[in-house]
Amino acid sequence: MSPNALIPSHRKPRRPSASSRALRAGVTGGFLTLAVTGATVPANAAEKPVSETQEMPTITTALATSAARSADTAKQVAFNYELQARQDSAVSQADKAAEKDKAEAVKKAKAAAKKKAEKARKAEEAAQARASRSTERSTLSAPSSSSATGSAAAIIAFAEAQIGKSYVLGSSGPSSYDCSGLVQAAYKRVGIDLPRVSQGQSTQGTQVGLDNLQPGDILYWGSAGSAYHVAIYIGDGKFIGAQNSSTGIVERPLDYDMPTGAVRVL
Repeated sequence: MSPNALIPSHRKPRRPSASSRALRAGVTGGFLTLAVTGATVPANAAEKPVSETQEMPTITTALATSAARSADTAKQVAFNYELQARQDSAVSQADKAAEKDKAEAVKKAKAAAKKKAEKARKAEEAAQARASRSTERSTLSAPSSSSATGSAAAIIAFAEAQIGKSYVLGSSGPSSYDCSGLVQAAYKRVGIDLPRVSQGQSTQGTQVGLDNLQPGDILYWGSAGSAYHVAIYIGDGKFIGAQNSSTGIVERPLDYDMPTGAVRVL
């Protein structure tokens, strides 16, 4: 036996480690638990502060927000460009429409001015023609009036005063007449009432031959009782009548349109 066998040991009994206890407990309980002890972590390798670990997400969020804003700005700019383009197009179309309307208005104004000038020219020509007829009438009226007396002269004077007025079917004056309306109005000046239409006037008074005419006689075209036109004989182989809508009231020689017959009511 060793001399030291009975000397108590100065070493403290070794306590089982936590892993040993866990192992034994696991075996006892019917399952085996293995605890692996990792390497010792240095003291200076402590967990970093939260602020440092969140820095990257914060930067990423800022970049995403900035990108979103940039996208919104780009969309707004694009929308503004599109809106401006539409406005410019609308303005352009409005300008074109205004130019077209203006051109059309100018065209219509020119046409109206041309029409007005043409109307004025025709009115001037008509006035000159009336003046010419008036001069001619003044020249020719003396012989016809000189050969007429009394009621015949008054009838002829009235008829001469109507020369140049319009022919209007059914009109009895004073601005226009048809053929029988003129004859009726002329004879009414001397107090003689005649029928209104040519047929009735062609049967009044006494029938006379065309070779025995006197100023104031009524000339008719057609047959007595069914005449279609009448006029007033003024002497010197002439008559005054409301011929038609083209000539109006005129003075003409007998051979211009030879009548069929004549009646004398004076």
